[in-house]
Amino acid sequence: MTLSIPEDLYKEMMSHSELKWSDVARQAFEKKVRELHWMDEVLKNSQVTEEDAERLGHDVKAKMRKRFSK
Repeated sequence: MTLSIPEDLYKEMMSHSELKWSDVARQAFEKKVRELHWMDEVLKNSQVTEEDAERLGHDVKAKMRKRFSK
């Protein structure tokens, strides 16, 4: 696998050459896969549609904007 990394991020990573960046990436990938498996399990029996989820998301965002724009 090949990853594209912005130059500024690459420079910062190289300033910490004591780290094995391939291990950091592998751990991040493993964590994400575990999260996806968990989400699949949670949603397996859900009756919430994608449309429902989008509507809920918009409602939450609108309420957050209202709450924090005071």
